[in-house]
Amino acid sequence: MFTLNDIPMFIINFFLILPLVTLVHETGHVVVARIFGGRIRYCIGTGKLLFHVGPLEVRRMYFMEGWCQYEKLTYNKTWAHVSIYLAGSLFNLAVIMMLNVLIIQEVLPVDLFFYQYSYFSVYFIFFSLFPYRNEEGKPSDGMAIYDVIRYGKAKDPID
Repeated sequence: MFTLNDIPMFIINFFLILPLVTLVHETGHVVVARIFGGRIRYCIGTGKLLFHVGPLEVRRMYFMEGWCQYEKLTYNKTWAHVSIYLAGSLFNLAVIMMLNVLIIQEVLPVDLFFYQYSYFSVYFIFFSLFPYRNEEGKPSDGMAIYDVIRYGKAKDPID
């Protein structure tokens, strides 16, 4: 049951943990796209631009969504595109595993923050890899992987 005692954790989840999960996810796409020689732009949030650092844009509603856009891959192969689309979820999974190892080794405490981070990461991984298109026709990572495998190297689905 949700009570007034849950409001502080809700605020932490909404304004800190979820954007952090999104940032890790998008960074996964960026790192792998750069490995394949791509030019990158990525964003956390939606709405008016608050600030940018290099290719990262942070928008006013930073707690809502994120995206990564890449172009001009040096290694423009189907497997490179699939790897880029998988990388966000793999980064989320790697951070969950790293947190668990650090907790088991008693480097980090057993804390609700890490539990919530792992929970939201698993949620993020599932909906990222679930193949669907949103109302604007933009594919999830899973749908983009399906499209790349089925149709070859298509244009960036964010365009």
